Amino acid sequence: MKLSRPARRASLVVHVAASAGWLGLTLGLLALGITATTTGSAVTVEASVRAMKLFADWLVLPLAFLTLLSGLTLSLGTPWGLARHRWVYTKFWLTLATTTATVFALRPGVDSAVSAVAAGGPLPDAGDVLFGPIVSLSAYLFMTVISILKPWGLTRRGRNLRASAGTPLEARRARQTA
Repeated sequence: MKLSRPARRASLVVHVAASAGWLGLTLGLLALGITATTTGSAVTVEASVRAMKLFADWLVLPLAFLTLLSGLTLSLGTPWGLARHRWVYTKFWLTLATTTATVFALRPGVDSAVSAVAAGGPLPDAGDVLFGPIVSLSAYLFMTVISILKPWGLTRRGRNLRASAGTPLEARRARQTA
């Protein structure tokens, strides 16, 4: 299944916008997490973790799923394919892993921090509000770099598909350098 040019362009716009939004929200979560762990004010800690909960509950997951879905649509509807190029395959698995980590690590960590702080206690563990955004941000920046550089070449499946298409490698390289 190949996407038409307008559908491909629309999917690409959605994917880039959702990915950029997810990256921006993660930066915001990191700033709030740093604020919560470094401030001496209980009011600021509570405001920071409550804002993190709002972002994590209402914004991060929809953008994560939209990024995953639009990336999957692009990979399956364009010549890049899902399992033809290593960089696409890597991005897919990292997006899936970070989405899963958001559901099972980030949100529960933020929820426990909010519960503890709302009950009048201190922030239970700085890792609850820092590690998720740090790991996510690192993964998103890495995915951005490989989206631009497109390293590593074809997967075994990609090489087999290209070989079965019958286009000699030398002819493709000559077209690319011309």
